[in-house]
Amino acid sequence: MAHRNMAAPVANVQRALTAFGLQDTVRVFSTKVPTAAAAATVLGCDVAAITNSLVFTLDGGPLLILASGAARVDTSLVAGRLGTGTIGRASPEFVLEHTGQEVGGVAPVGHPAKIRTLLDESLAAHPILWAGARDHHSMFSITYDELKLITEAQELRVR
Repeated sequence: MAHRNMAAPVANVQRALTAFGLQDTVRVFSTKVPTAAAAATVLGCDVAAITNSLVFTLDGGPLLILASGAARVDTSLVAGRLGTGTIGRASPEFVLEHTGQEVGGVAPVGHPAKIRTLLDESLAAHPILWAGARDHHSMFSITYDELKLITEAQELRVR
């Protein structure tokens, strides 16, 4: 693990954690961890404990789904469960506009404005989760209940 200057985006995640009275668990790595598989390898954990922060479009706005790295989100299932219209894939530009973060490093917190968030119920099976911390080199650990608290997410089966 490299020690490098924490950029402002990562500091936003640290502030979000400590604002809720949680420990700053951000870890910065010398290698990039832009995918769940890469993160699981570096962390030595199950890929299912990696929390992907996936941005979709819904009615013209963003929808953030915090999903296990072990499976793909079924957007038709999610739309049906929510009783909404079509959930679409967001472009990298849309993701950057609404999160202030690039695809592959999106954190579940630290966005410019509140984003409607869903939390994959399957993540509750893991005592410790790992999520991106706003860049391609950083991750933080958190429990399912803590993640639900700081994101104000709605729990939902997403696959």
